[in-house]
Amino acid sequence: MTRPNSDPGSIARQVRGYLDGHPVIGDAIRLGIGNYSAIARKIAADLGQPHPEAIIAACRRYPRGRGESFREAGVRRVLRKSRIETRTRVAAITLSQGVDVLQRLGDVVEELLDENSLCRVIQVSRGTVVIVDEDSVLRVTKELRGPQVLGVRKGLVELAVTSPESIEETPGLLTLLTGVLSAQGINIVEALSCYTDTIFLLDEDDLHAAMAVVTRALG
Repeated sequence: MTRPNSDPGSIARQVRGYLDGHPVIGDAIRLGIGNYSAIARKIAADLGQPHPEAIIAACRRYPRGRGESFREAGVRRVLRKSRIETRTRVAAITLSQGVDVLQRLGDVVEELLDENSLCRVIQVSRGTVVIVDEDSVLRVTKELRGPQVLGVRKGLVELAVTSPESIEETPGLLTLLTGVLSAQGINIVEALSCYTDTIFLLDEDDLHAAMAVVTRALG
């Protein structure tokens, strides 16, 4: 941890070094979508620097470079054409790894999709995560053997940013949105980017703050 220093020049150098080492937060400032107060609180905590006003001033002076980069311009174009959708009362079911698990999920996944209910099946290195509405949890778990269900987490919300198809050729959007959420102190339970959707699974209590910061990002 850096020793606290009240010298404005020293604080500015520390902040520049921090932002250079955290390009996601630096990008948020360059794109004009970063919340200076939230970013300053994070930097102050990470650096052990008890001078948030000086940190905010340093963030405002953080160099934006000679004009907007091609990547930043592309992200801006995509953000302006994106929209936000939310879903409450969402649950994440973590299952063990194995072909038998996927076979047992087959019928219930088909039923939920036929009903146009939320159902996302994500294979990870050590198992499978199934994202469904809370009301559908029992329908999923009863198809499985007890040891195959590693955990169920309820009280979540899904925040989805739907963008034009050009998102597939635009690097940096997921990284940028993840950065601005993290800078606000919002814990991301799950995050994925598929086709035109960038999806975040968050704790229910973080929904309003997440909506505010993502809405600001969309401009």
